[in-house]
Amino acid sequence: MTNTAPVSPLLTPYTSAALHLPNRLVMAPMTRYRAREDGAPLPVVADYYAQRAEAGLLITEGIWPHRRGQSGWRVPGLETEAHVTGWRAVTEAVHARGGRIFAQLMHGGRQGHPRSRLLGDIPAGPSAVPVPGPVHVKDGTAEAPVPREMTAQDIRTAIDDHVAAARNALRAGFDGVEIHGANSYLTHQFLADNTNLRTDAYGHDRTRFAVELVTAVAEAIGAHRLGLRLSPGNPQFGMSERDPAPVYRALTDTLDPLGLAYLHLTDNDDYPALADLRPRWSGTLIANVGENHAPTTRYQGERVLAEGHGDLVSYGRAFLTHPDLPARIAADDPLATPVDTEHLYTQGARGYTDYPTLADERSGTATGASLCQAR
Repeated sequence: MTNTAPVSPLLTPYTSAALHLPNRLVMAPMTRYRAREDGAPLPVVADYYAQRAEAGLLITEGIWPHRRGQSGWRVPGLETEAHVTGWRAVTEAVHARGGRIFAQLMHGGRQGHPRSRLLGDIPAGPSAVPVPGPVHVKDGTAEAPVPREMTAQDIRTAIDDHVAAARNALRAGFDGVEIHGANSYLTHQFLADNTNLRTDAYGHDRTRFAVELVTAVAEAIGAHRLGLRLSPGNPQFGMSERDPAPVYRALTDTLDPLGLAYLHLTDNDDYPALADLRPRWSGTLIANVGENHAPTTRYQGERVLAEGHGDLVSYGRAFLTHPDLPARIAADDPLATPVDTEHLYTQGARGYTDYPTLADERSGTATGASLCQAR
């Protein structure tokens, strides 16, 4: 019998001036701590991303642009030649399977602790406002330090660090770069009310740092190779934005003419960012509706496309546990494989590259994905 089931719109191709994708599924960035102590990605990282290369686009976990922005122990970097070499193995593995991959640059800002930073120093952010509660360090937990307030020179240096790392990303073979302007990291800290208490130009206009950063990186590598992730109103790690709409409308209006590869935007229960900002963004918009919610389903993603709130949809946990997510959506699989939480943030292949494909499950060989290698 011929299968006449309609093709999910998530599996239809997408083409823009910057992107040529076989489907509209984007793997969202997810920190996994599979790096050496110096920040170079472990060999198993290449297996992990290659397994998921059938996504329309892969976005890596957050990568620090310079150790000055390191947010945690065994979070990877893109500062040194060892980093570039390690990431080149990843991009080559992804490209060998026909995939496309962007590197997410994630400067921690106030996020971090001397016991989890190669420099062993106090992190710096827009203002001297610490992260609430204890933080994870390489040997347990500790009270969050009060960050040092960034000087004007610190701000210029942070922008320069992003530019250098973006160039390193292209040398490593990445197809582009995403700036992490969300989820409580440096750029988000400049945008939010409670982490930006500055009285200078970067405080009077909370979008200024983001605009200067994005503009500088776009000039260095080309706007068509650059994306930006934002999470308006996201309360993670003690962030507070009382009225995010005016800030993000102004930011979107300023950045839209640059012609970025995409804007990657998370929705929020209190501020419907997708509905509000989609009309203001003329380029490609990647929508994420799973942040701070249950994992995104096939039907939620299809609804985003049907409502016109995004051109592409990013999936996090579904890609984590289903390396063959496009095939599973095509088969209307329930996406029920559970997360191995015990090994979520360890350094080996277990809980990382050993999730079965649908073909494995149907053939009775669900002992791990075929690309998983013992390294």
